[in-house]
Amino acid sequence: MISSNEQDLTRLWDIHQAAEWPVGVGFHEGELMTLDTVVSGCAAYYFEERELDPQRVAILEDCLSDLEAVLPELSEASLDYFERVKQLGGLLLETGRR
Repeated sequence: MISSNEQDLTRLWDIHQAAEWPVGVGFHEGELMTLDTVVSGCAAYYFEERELDPQRVAILEDCLSDLEAVLPELSEASLDYFERVKQLGGLLLETGRR
C-alpha cells in the first residue's frame, strides 16, 4: 500500500518535472539551479531505491536550509517554482528516511 506521503511526493515530482524554469530568478540563478538539480537528483534516487541514504538526507537538509535563506529574495515570478522545490525536498525527507 502506498502512503499518502508517497502519493503526494509522486504528484509533486510529476508537476515539477513538467515545469518550465522560471523567469526573473535574478542573481541567485546559479545557486538556485544547483539546489534544484540536487533536490531533483535526490528525488530520482528515492524513486529508484524507495529510501534515502544518510548522505542524501544530510544534503537535502542543507539544500532546504539554503532555499529558506534565498526564498525571501525571489520575485513573484519565480517564487512558486522554488517553493515547490522546498516542498519536494521536505516530502523527500519525511518519506525517504528509514
